[in-house]
Amino acid sequence: MKSPLVKQNSIIHHPRILEINTWPWLKGLSFKYKRSISLFNIPPEIFKVQFKYYDIIWLMGVWERSAEGREIASKDTCLEGEYKKILSDFSPADVIGSPYSIYNYRVDSILGGEEGLAVFRRNLVETGKFLLLDYVPNHLSLDNQLIFSKPEMFLSGTQGDLRDKPNEYFSKRGGIYAHGKDPYFPPWNDTVQINAFSSDARQVAIDTLLNIASKSDGVRCDMAMLLLNDIFKKIWDDKVGKPPKMDFWEEIIPKVKKKHPNFLFIAEVYWEMEWNLQQQGFDYCYDKRLYDRLLQGNAQSVKAHLEADWDFQRKLVRFIENHDEQRAVDAFGKRKSMAAAIIMLTLPGAHLMFDGQVNGYSKKLPIQLGRAPLQREDSELQEFYENLLDITSNDDFFGGKWRLCEIYPLNDNDNFYLSLLAYLWQFNNNNHLVVVNYGAYSSKAHIKINGLEFGNGEWIFEDVLNKKIYLYDGKNIHDFGLFVELSPWKAHIFKLYHRP
Repeated sequence: MKSPLVKQNSIIHHPRILEINTWPWLKGLSFKYKRSISLFNIPPEIFKVQFKYYDIIWLMGVWERSAEGREIASKDTCLEGEYKKILSDFSPADVIGSPYSIYNYRVDSILGGEEGLAVFRRNLVETGKFLLLDYVPNHLSLDNQLIFSKPEMFLSGTQGDLRDKPNEYFSKRGGIYAHGKDPYFPPWNDTVQINAFSSDARQVAIDTLLNIASKSDGVRCDMAMLLLNDIFKKIWDDKVGKPPKMDFWEEIIPKVKKKHPNFLFIAEVYWEMEWNLQQQGFDYCYDKRLYDRLLQGNAQSVKAHLEADWDFQRKLVRFIENHDEQRAVDAFGKRKSMAAAIIMLTLPGAHLMFDGQVNGYSKKLPIQLGRAPLQREDSELQEFYENLLDITSNDDFFGGKWRLCEIYPLNDNDNFYLSLLAYLWQFNNNNHLVVVNYGAYSSKAHIKINGLEFGNGEWIFEDVLNKKIYLYDGKNIHDFGLFVELSPWKAHIFKLYHRP
């Protein structure tokens, strides 16, 4: 099936992505509808209601998982504590293993298999939506078939490594191999490390991605920066030889896009490597810096991040929640999470939402579990998100020019204005001004709205977020700026009209 991504500019520019943890999601649907539901028979209302405001559906965790990985996850006492914490009626049958310990890039038959995925994708296409799947370039499961047929594509070790670092190396059929690793955390003991410098490994990556591209519209590449030549060499040092002339993604992405030019590459990336990976061909990269500044920083740190070049900003994935992070309500607190969501969903770039975020779910599910607990839904958050998603789903919101606005205090002794953020979207004759008080105190200020000629006459500022209308004299707005006063964590989203 040919990807239709190119047909809609809204997909290419500022797409909205919904991440779904597929296995527990299907189990939850089966419980709700009191019948077995797989990718074959998703109820039609899911596509019309749950997916209504999204462009791309990311089915996380559809590939066949490792039997050895499941056993490791079942015997991990630390993980068992997390399982019992999240599921009061936990049983060992709930453990399905990590979706990132991949045995084979085939859709698990329990979820509906390859045919089920094809049916699901056709249903997405019929509603104008697109499918995103996982790709894990750094490692595979311990028992994947390639470790037997192509052992040279994996990172090998020595008897000394196995003796001195038993948590980092393992033996398999006479060979000694390294576990997959992020240098800042313990190794993933349910995986084997791929050698990113191996020509065999690179060819397997190309073949795997071409296979995925035949059944989806894009991939989210797990820990994509680990495969960069400089980083891979730094992590493994004397275990690998001289880096190849081309970086991993510089070689892989063009060969996939030659056959599937509209196939979308999204990188999970950290360590300020976003720009590097954008230059190597990724369409979008995670914006973890924004997440950290929204969570731990203040409005001024967020503003500093947003001063980066447009070409960088428009290719970032904004989020305040995903399967790796705590639930937003739990991490931020309810009111701050709402302000963060307004910022995240109104910035340039892609916007990532996690299933259950709009419901106000507060419990983070370990990815090794195949069943999620029932959680209380927050009706206020549901109403808030539906309104916000509806506002930003309009065709006239994104597009054209985006710019930060200057903010000025009412007097020299006032520092509370520093908690305000403001920016303007201009598309044809549509103008949207976003103003957020990202702070715990009330704030007042004047906002200079550059890029608009206010002239004489009256202007209507329709606050589509709070359902209010304000009238202003154009000359006063030009001369003095817009006066705003906002309570903590509150915001305006204005649609601006000039009244002739």
